[in-house]
Amino acid sequence: MADTVLYEVSDGLATITLNRPEAMNALNVVAKVALREAVESAAGDPAVRAVLLTAAGDRAFCVGQDLKEHIGLLVQDRETGSGQTMSTVREHYNPIVRALAGAAKPVVAAVNGVAAGAGFGFALAADYRIVADTAAFNTSFAGVALTADSGISWTLPRVVGPGRATDLLLFPRSISAQEAYDLGVANRLVPAGELRAEAEKVARALAEGPTVAYAALKESVAFGLTHSLEEALEKEDELQTRAGSSEDHAIAVQAFVNKEKPKYLGR
Repeated sequence: MADTVLYEVSDGLATITLNRPEAMNALNVVAKVALREAVESAAGDPAVRAVLLTAAGDRAFCVGQDLKEHIGLLVQDRETGSGQTMSTVREHYNPIVRALAGAAKPVVAAVNGVAAGAGFGFALAADYRIVADTAAFNTSFAGVALTADSGISWTLPRVVGPGRATDLLLFPRSISAQEAYDLGVANRLVPAGELRAEAEKVARALAEGPTVAYAALKESVAFGLTHSLEEALEKEDELQTRAGSSEDHAIAVQAFVNKEKPKYLGR
């Protein structure tokens, strides 16, 4: 993978770091390809039991599309008639969001600074967001005459409600870390200097947890948002049967009886 995105796996935790701090971790083509490869690797690796998505520097988590590169690509499209520039949604953003949201393991986003556009979308695709008190969020799309991408049309209304989501999309503005917490965008708000340590602590705890149960919880919540109560009950039955047959469930029950802390295997 290119050094625009760093990827490391240690003790069941995959850490993915956006690494263009000089460009506020904006997404050029090289970075988008590297990020897609990283999140798909983490999602598909059975040795990975949790994922931590973070970014280098202290100014930005990710400000979305690299508009300097984008301008050049738009000019190239006009000259050649290829129309390839906006295929980045299909080729890069959609696979990244699918891998983050659909991973059968918890994904934690450590938001260290500005998260705008696709950066906001990627943070929302994570299961849990730990946010520095100096961070900020912005949908940004309408400000450059674009519509929503990176899954934000699906994730944002589910987090803040459709009314607030429409307001934030039609009238892009900077949302402070505190407002993000009040809206439910941030699950946990921490001092900037403590962000990385706190995020690693949370992510490592999840990496040591009952992975099969976590995957089932992710699936059940996503399913319940778009199905009837009766369908959700049927899904719960299906998923509880799966979790109940896992090795980790047997370990947890035995540990409870023995009054011990369970040591999960992730299967």
